[in-house]
Amino acid sequence: MASPQPLLYPLSILNVLSIQSWVAYGHVGNAAAMFPLQRLGAEVWAIHTVQFSNHPGYGAWRGRVFESADIADLVDGIAARGVLPRCDAVLSGYLGDPATGTAILDCVSRVRDANGRALYCCDPVMGDAGALYVRPGIPELLAERALPQADILTPNQFELERLTGAPCGRLADVCLAVNAVRARMAQAGPRAVLVTSLHTAETPADALDMLAADGAGLSLLRLPKLPIAPSGAGDAIAALFLFHFLRTRSAKSAMEAAGSALHGVLRRTLADGAREMALIAAQDEIVNPSIRFRAQPA
Repeated sequence: MASPQPLLYPLSILNVLSIQSWVAYGHVGNAAAMFPLQRLGAEVWAIHTVQFSNHPGYGAWRGRVFESADIADLVDGIAARGVLPRCDAVLSGYLGDPATGTAILDCVSRVRDANGRALYCCDPVMGDAGALYVRPGIPELLAERALPQADILTPNQFELERLTGAPCGRLADVCLAVNAVRARMAQAGPRAVLVTSLHTAETPADALDMLAADGAGLSLLRLPKLPIAPSGAGDAIAALFLFHFLRTRSAKSAMEAAGSALHGVLRRTLADGAREMALIAAQDEIVNPSIRFRAQPA
């Protein structure tokens, strides 16, 4: 780790079309991704795949899943403003329904037609800790249709295993799996991958790893493990990684910036004894992490 260094980027504003879930209370989906992106200076055009009172981890919630036609209709409305050529990236997360995935991929095609430089960041939300928590058909859609369109992919360890059908218990297995998914991603893009949470046989018990890959190779970031696992951390890290990759075009640098920022947010969350991520209270960590962690070759 190193002392804090300001994150200095050009002043041009990034425009991100983020299509994810939404909760009125708490921080998951767009409610975890929007504020970090905005705090870093990006414009976020948010479309919600669901609108719930809170995330399902509380055991009960209110709200509904939106129809895929609702997603397409909102994209039509944005396109009618003539702004799709200014869209730098599409970010997708929790789908809610397989048909929503089709609507998102249609949106990606429309954005690319308007701006050939735009990137698609797919957070392949399926599950964690060995368990799926999405509707049937979504894992297949992500593996067979979304992955080949993705320029950037941000799976957790379980999702990487589901996408490849191979166990990732050792670091060497993870590297093989990451190279396998990169080979299936959009060939014209950077094929950047971030494995957002990783614990292999080589990971110390008091640590948590992240792994990033692009054309420059594979890098490992080791972070001190914290005794909390708030919902939405994966959504936040995907958004942070996308932003920093758009600025640096380096998966290693983007992972270092995103991992350092999220770790600062989680340290504050732990100190506050909060169940939801302390995104607002720890917002300075998003812009200028108090501890900067450095990656090593994987």
